[in-house]
Amino acid sequence: MKIRNLLLAATCAGLLAACGDNSGGGEATQETTAAKAELGQWGVDLSARDESVKPGDDFFRYANGTWLKTYKLKPDQARYGSFLVLRDRSEERVKAIIEDLAKEEAAPGSIEQMIGDYFASYMDTERLNALGIEPLKPDLERIAAIASKDDLIKAFARTDIDGTTAPIGGGMSIDRKDPDHYLFSIGQSGLGLPDRDYYLEDSERFQKIREAYKAHIARMLGFTGMDEAAAGAAAERILALETEIARAHWPRAELRNRDKTYNVYTLDALEENFPGLDWRTLFAAGDLDLAKLDKVNVSTPSAIEGLIKVINDTALDDWKAYLTFHLIRGNASLLSEEIDKANFDFFGRTLNGQPEQRDRWKRGVGLVGSRNGLGEAIGQIYVARYFPPESKAKMVQLVENLRAAYADRIKNLDWMGEETKKEALAKLAAFRPKIGYPDKWRSYEGLEIRRDDLFGNAHRVRAFFHKDEVERLGKPTDRDEWFMTPQTVNAYYNPQFNEIVFPAAILQPPFFDPNADMAVNYGGIGGVIGHEMGHGFDDQGSKSDAHGIQRNWWTPEDRARFEERTKALVAQYNEFEPIEGQHVNGQLTLGENIGDLGGLSIAYHAYKIALGGKEPPVLDGFTGDQRFFLGWAQVWKSKQRENLLLRRLKSDPHSPAEFRVNGVVRNVDPWYDAFGIQPDNRLYLAPEERVRIWN
Repeated sequence: MKIRNLLLAATCAGLLAACGDNSGGGEATQETTAAKAELGQWGVDLSARDESVKPGDDFFRYANGTWLKTYKLKPDQARYGSFLVLRDRSEERVKAIIEDLAKEEAAPGSIEQMIGDYFASYMDTERLNALGIEPLKPDLERIAAIASKDDLIKAFARTDIDGTTAPIGGGMSIDRKDPDHYLFSIGQSGLGLPDRDYYLEDSERFQKIREAYKAHIARMLGFTGMDEAAAGAAAERILALETEIARAHWPRAELRNRDKTYNVYTLDALEENFPGLDWRTLFAAGDLDLAKLDKVNVSTPSAIEGLIKVINDTALDDWKAYLTFHLIRGNASLLSEEIDKANFDFFGRTLNGQPEQRDRWKRGVGLVGSRNGLGEAIGQIYVARYFPPESKAKMVQLVENLRAAYADRIKNLDWMGEETKKEALAKLAAFRPKIGYPDKWRSYEGLEIRRDDLFGNAHRVRAFFHKDEVERLGKPTDRDEWFMTPQTVNAYYNPQFNEIVFPAAILQPPFFDPNADMAVNYGGIGGVIGHEMGHGFDDQGSKSDAHGIQRNWWTPEDRARFEERTKALVAQYNEFEPIEGQHVNGQLTLGENIGDLGGLSIAYHAYKIALGGKEPPVLDGFTGDQRFFLGWAQVWKSKQRENLLLRRLKSDPHSPAEFRVNGVVRNVDPWYDAFGIQPDNRLYLAPEERVRIWN
């Protein structure tokens, strides 16, 4: 079962798939500093704009259109934009850290030795090519030896250590109704393609993808020595099996529903309500202490029922073929370049439309520096080098400015009653910001990393995190834990801890520049802060209270008025059609869209408060309000290949970048005034059609 990955996925709402000079704390007239901003003169890249586009027709392209037309995606890029500029910078910095560590003699077992040797083992392609598929032989033999359903269930329990998958996943999460404790959860899993729609939609586009996937499965099985005919036949059966798994799956939008996905059973009740699977064998084989496993959450009950039927109705040989393929797929990056490239040819080239792999050193940095790698160890060095204390202090103040603006908005809402406002304000006051880096760092004591054993290193790292997760059972939650590393360009809201988290790497231009104009910083990192705060009050985050406990703190009337507004937002986003015949899923993206709309609205209010009633200067012909909205629009400067866009439309709860701009600003009244938007502009909405939730 997938153990470690569930904790983040079930807990947090991230900015991606998603800070500033607190000028508001001082004189509002100090709009610029002596030092030049990184982008342009005051924080916006004016050369990126397309002045042939009217702001009211397409604000995203007005702000970014020239860049969109002139920037050519490189062969190793499926997408590129503001976030990935910072990712590249972060990768270069992590590479420098690793190279510096490699110059020094490190003590065996030290974190410096682990980082250096893990990276070196990944870069040693000569050794990997000589080994070929040999590192997988013991696991392949174990799969081949499966002779009973009991053996199969035990194999399903090893997936997080083996780097593979199974139809039912499980992991430790934070209990939504008792966030001081962990709760073991199970749910649907087991697909090789990004989403159930890839198996079930009957369009020509998806039929071609399925045929390519089937050919890919056969190709990967061929690395085991299986002949072409046998591999082709096995691929047919594996695709048919995954299609049955997909039929049992809930649509992705349903997985966001915090009420539907919280269904707690005792172990006895689990066996009674979901018969047909030996749950105790599954959990014990996954190293769970059954004496401490007093309850289990079933996040997708009807899907689990369907998946149990698939498990029981499918021949053992088909399951063995399935596990064999997914073992190779899940470990391809740890094997020879030939196997790694074969895996990329489908998952990178076919699914994402990316012609070439990224440089190997970048992939190595990603492996070693991930949260489920040695990410916090690298992060500790990263913040010491690249995150000045004054950035954290400024960010703390900016967060408080946004909190004050949010409180002001809540107090003045005309659709929310006093009883609900009191609860909302209590929740807002209890928000815990985490900025830059953790107060305490993870220990990697006991982990063995060898310079000549990439596959073994990855296996031992997985086992290390597996042990860490299963040992949480019965223990109190750790509220100091971070679910992203400091070098990650992202941010998130954790509803169970009611915390907003901003890693160090996102606190850079275009999100935040201490030398940029105040309006741009509020439109950039201010909008990001507001977005994460907004998750506490989106359609799902609003179901948890100030203490992170999932409970209804709304009056029925206020909840009905809230949902009336969110339904209007769903309808708006459902109309967006970035690919012919493929629309944005307004329900899947609702939480992020609420976060964007509320975040930008609150950031604007905070900006106006920070001005203290003074009029900001006009810079290069742009008013303060115009610069604010341009700051937001250039945060989302991005372009991507159509295959990746399709994948994200099906599986990503975030709207495509252009709609994170156009879909938001058209609902914000001050944007209309700032750019003189008129009824004949394409983005224009009549005042009564604009969605107003927290704005």
